Amino acid sequence: MVLFLELIFFLAIGYYIYQFVQVLFRLGHHVVLPISEKELLGIRKHPDKLIYHPIFSRQKRGIIFYSCLLLFIVTMFFLLFFFREEDSINWLLNVMFLLPLTYSDDILNLFAIVDDGILSGNRFISWNKIKDVQFIPIDMNHRFYGFNKEVNNGYELKVKGRFRSTSCVVMSDEMKDKLTEIISEKANIQVNEAMKEVSIK
Repeated sequence: MVLFLELIFFLAIGYYIYQFVQVLFRLGHHVVLPISEKELLGIRKHPDKLIYHPIFSRQKRGIIFYSCLLLFIVTMFFLLFFFREEDSINWLLNVMFLLPLTYSDDILNLFAIVDDGILSGNRFISWNKIKDVQFIPIDMNHRFYGFNKEVNNGYELKVKGRFRSTSCVVMSDEMKDKLTEIISEKANIQVNEAMKEVSIK
């Protein structure tokens, strides 16, 4: 049982570290969007917070915080492993409860399109792993409605990968059209639009 839980822990933390390294490797390199200040203002991870440039210097705080979080969890695992009581799995369960902290992709205030995929928070989704993309109008029934007038006229872009999904707020029709064009070209998929909704299948 303990061996099985240890394997799950290593697979999970290994996946999060791998995703984080993928993001770090692509920061500042081959960025397609956003490049200009206008494009930067057209996308948000959260409706009331502007995203930062997809470069190390602007993402430094989030990178340091998330790196420390991963290091803390791995350190706690090894400390509790070496100082655990015999035949006890409580120590491992305590560490496993920390894993959900690594799931959030809002730690890095980042959303960018690069040559080979999408960077969103602490994750990277390559074009071939994208299963579905939708633009959802932000109306009175949407969770982001009411933050400000700009958001109320915008869209939520949802990108679904094989195992996880991510989203951002698109502030204008112009940015929506630009994202639609880039995603359809890069992912080599057809974009269908109807009733203010874009679905990529």
